[in-house]
Amino acid sequence: MGENSMASLRNALGAHELTDKKSGLYRALFAEFLGTLLLNFFGCGAVMTDNVVAISLAFGIAVAGIVQAIGHVSGGHINPAVTFGMLAIGKVPVIRAILYVISQCAGAIAGSAILRAFSDEGNFSENKLGAVGLNRLTPIQGFGIEFFLCLILVMVVCGACDGGKPESKGVAPLIIGLTVSACHLIAVKRTGSGMNPARSLGSSVALGDYDDHWIYWIGPILGGVAGALIYTHALGSAKEQELPNYANVATEEKERFEYIDSGRGGL
Repeated sequence: MGENSMASLRNALGAHELTDKKSGLYRALFAEFLGTLLLNFFGCGAVMTDNVVAISLAFGIAVAGIVQAIGHVSGGHINPAVTFGMLAIGKVPVIRAILYVISQCAGAIAGSAILRAFSDEGNFSENKLGAVGLNRLTPIQGFGIEFFLCLILVMVVCGACDGGKPESKGVAPLIIGLTVSACHLIAVKRTGSGMNPARSLGSSVALGDYDDHWIYWIGPILGGVAGALIYTHALGSAKEQELPNYANVATEEKERFEYIDSGRGGL
C-alpha cells in the first residue's frame, strides 16, 4: 500500500484528529462524557416519580438543555445510536465515533453511579434507578420498539441540524428534546424507553441487571443508522432540494400582477 493510500485511509478513519490540537477531539470527548452523565442523573432520577409524563419530560428537557450546552463542542450526540447514525452518513470519522461511544458509556455509568450514591437503599430493590426492561413483551417486540424510537429520533436530529435549514438551528435542541419526550410517552411502560445504549448501560451497571440487554444496543443502533440513511438518501437534505416558501410565492405573485397591470400580459 502506497503512502497516498495510507494517508487516505488515515483521513477516512480520522486518525489525524488524535494528534491535531485544532480538531477539538478531546474537548468533544469530555463534552460527551459530561452530557451523558447529566442525562442519566436527571432523566433516570425522575423514574422515582413513577409518572410517565414526568419521566418523559425529564428526559426531553435534559436532552434539550444538554444539546444546547455542548452542541457546539461535540455535536451533542450523547447517544451511541446518534453517533452510529452520523457515522453511517459520513458526518463523523470512525475513530471519533468509537471514542464518542466510549465516552458516552463512561459518562452514563458515572451519572447512574452518582444517582445511586444519592439514593436510599430501598430504591435499588424497587428498581427506581431507571433500569430498562421488557414489560409483557417478547424480545422481538422490544427490539422493534427500540428500533423505531431511534429511527425517528435520528431522522429528527438530521432534519433539525440540517445545514440547509438555518432557520431551525436555534430551536434544534428543543425539537430534539420534544422528540425524546414523545418517544418516552409510548415506550416507558413497554421497554423502559432505553432508546440510548449508553443510558441503558449506565442504569444496568448501577443495578447489576442485564436481562435482554442486547435489545437496548442492537435495536437503537440499527434504528439510528436506518433513520440517518432514510433522511439522507430517501428524503434528501434541504441543501439538495429547495422547497418553495411563502415569501417566494408572494414575490412571484406580486411581479405577475405588476406585469399584468402594465399592459404587457394578460390572464
